[in-house]
Amino acid sequence: MLSAELHCHSELSFDGRDPVELLLSQAEAVGLDALAVTDHDEIDASLAAAERAADYGLVGIPGSEVTSAAGHVLALGIHERVPAGLPFTETIEHIHEQDGIAVVPHPFQRSRSGVAPHITDAELASADAIEIYNSRLLTGRSNRRAGRFARAHDLPMTAGSDAHIAEMVGQAVTNVGATERTPTGVLDGIRAGRTEVIGKRTPWRISLRQAGGGVKRRIKSRLTSLL
Repeated sequence: MLSAELHCHSELSFDGRDPVELLLSQAEAVGLDALAVTDHDEIDASLAAAERAADYGLVGIPGSEVTSAAGHVLALGIHERVPAGLPFTETIEHIHEQDGIAVVPHPFQRSRSGVAPHITDAELASADAIEIYNSRLLTGRSNRRAGRFARAHDLPMTAGSDAHIAEMVGQAVTNVGATERTPTGVLDGIRAGRTEVIGKRTPWRISLRQAGGGVKRRIKSRLTSLL
């Protein structure tokens, strides 16, 4: 089993803080085997992290958190940016065209752009996997609901820290039964459902700090664009 962080953000995300070097260092420090940086509608930092991952003893998986018309979709194993704003099923098609996999994060959290309120169960079940544990949880109810949905539809299950600061990388980990220590091996293991989810809640004070920092950076970015 390879332990993988499949959902985290670098400074390239509007609400992220740290460069990829810090994310990679943290992943190495906590003993992970693989890391996917999944910035919002961006891919450059993730590609850079994937290239440098071996220097940290990690398998680097390129990816992005794509904003579909219905909400967020993690695109893992892609090498080109997937356009934002496309219908959910079209977003998945674009991911598959790059031989990537589509993982739906926090699907039942409306406040965090979860897709479930905006699509049918059949559409949601067309994803390759469901993130059933997101460490930035409030009550855990949405995570439990995601788990029930994944089990009812026999979908592979993943976890993600959804870290926006380096210190939180590894809060939620997906152990993957990979046949080889490569990005393809990890992705194939997820597709086959050879996964085990391990997660810890992000402390409230850090969740608030991540959210507050994201708001400040978003406001600063908008002000800069107006100047």
